[in-house]
Amino acid sequence: MAEKDMLKFVGVGQAFPEKRPAAERDDDFLEINRAYILAKAEEQASRCSQCGVPFCQVHCPLHNNIPDWLRLTAEGRLQEAYELSEATSTMPEVCGRICPQDRLCEGNCVIEQSGHGAVTIGSVEKFITDTAWKEGWVRPLRPLSDRSGQSVGIIGAGPAGVTAAEYLRRRGYEVHVYDRHDRGGGLLTYGIPGFKLEKEIVMRRLARLEEGGIVFHYDFEVGRDMTLAQLRAKHDALLVATGVYKARDIKAPGVGAGGVIPALDYLIASNRKSFGDSVPAFENGSLNAEGKHVVVVGGGDTAMDCVRTAVRQGAASVKCLYRRDRANMPGSQREVANAEEEGVVFVWLSAPQAFDDNAGKVAGVRAQQMRLGAPDASGRRAPEVIEGGDFRVEADLVIKALGFDPEDLPQMFGAPDLTVTRWGTLRTDHKTMMTSVDGVFAAGDIVRGASLVVWAIRDGRDVAKTMHTYLAARAGASATKAAA
Repeated sequence: MAEKDMLKFVGVGQAFPEKRPAAERDDDFLEINRAYILAKAEEQASRCSQCGVPFCQVHCPLHNNIPDWLRLTAEGRLQEAYELSEATSTMPEVCGRICPQDRLCEGNCVIEQSGHGAVTIGSVEKFITDTAWKEGWVRPLRPLSDRSGQSVGIIGAGPAGVTAAEYLRRRGYEVHVYDRHDRGGGLLTYGIPGFKLEKEIVMRRLARLEEGGIVFHYDFEVGRDMTLAQLRAKHDALLVATGVYKARDIKAPGVGAGGVIPALDYLIASNRKSFGDSVPAFENGSLNAEGKHVVVVGGGDTAMDCVRTAVRQGAASVKCLYRRDRANMPGSQREVANAEEEGVVFVWLSAPQAFDDNAGKVAGVRAQQMRLGAPDASGRRAPEVIEGGDFRVEADLVIKALGFDPEDLPQMFGAPDLTVTRWGTLRTDHKTMMTSVDGVFAAGDIVRGASLVVWAIRDGRDVAKTMHTYLAARAGASATKAAA
């Protein structure tokens, strides 16, 4: 490669794909960014400095070979770039769309730190893989060996579960995936709105896995349809990859009023409508923001998904209350900017104190002004109430987006011997990723707590290796016993 093909960050400025204007995008659920054209993808990839210690790769949970596929893209070798990209990731087009690159690869880009603006890694990653699907470079899933004498059961069809399923199927195992929903993908399908991740992107990945021989069992609940022990008897090993779905609640007067709803219920209803499903709670207005004054409580990415969904549903107004300031919110700053462009009003340093209940329906939020005090145990500055700083916000729909905790899996699964941590997450051996039950492994958010999709993919990749080691040892022991 000629040196002139790279290191162009001094003369070529940072350029993200063009965003559709807010007035054009605020009434549909299509992705807001237009696609790169080939020349622009090559140009932006050529800004990479090819540094000796690639901080972008170091800070990627998957340790993607980012500088190498940027170089290949700059040279126009897109198929090779895709092959390198998918060597470490089962869903590069998903990560390219929804990873918080500003906090991971791009936020740690060397040229970003030098003031030239990071390489637009996520946008290039998305372009590479979208091109691969278009050109037919995405290969079918084919087992590399035959271990069909052993089967694996995976509970949860989210990112961790389907990633582990793919890697285990590649090794030749019979793989069955069980999920409580009627479609796979977990929060990729039902939690993340289409304007960030169009559902066809997820569905085509799932279709590839089904065509590769992975069997999906939908509308299946462990504890209702089978206990964990019954599933364990059916398979040679199990993986629990359920994620965390229990919504954190607000303790305040009036929180039980009609129209005060959990974020995930709201997002699932919206996404189901996007699929064309009948959703009675949406159709009767319970989970529909149309014409309403909406208040979302929270400052994470789920809160951003809710406010931007409410805009698209035709809300009369949308406000977001968060108890810290903008600089200390956990959600993506890019998402905040997108929401502001679409008309969302952020009320920083504020927290709900009570909800006005008018004949069983919420009518407003009484809130308190906050200030940031000394850092707490986590190192973040703790919010403190400002006395006399009370105010009221009109609302007839309040969405609680305060994060998620694990469900009580031992009780749900009928598995009292499944041990948990004090946070309710599954306790696993750090090396093997096995739970307290022999042959039952766990990965993703149900182990680490609510986290990023890219970490779930990483965990799915890692647990597939340890499960293979366990299954191979078990097969070897069986063979030795049979020979004796």
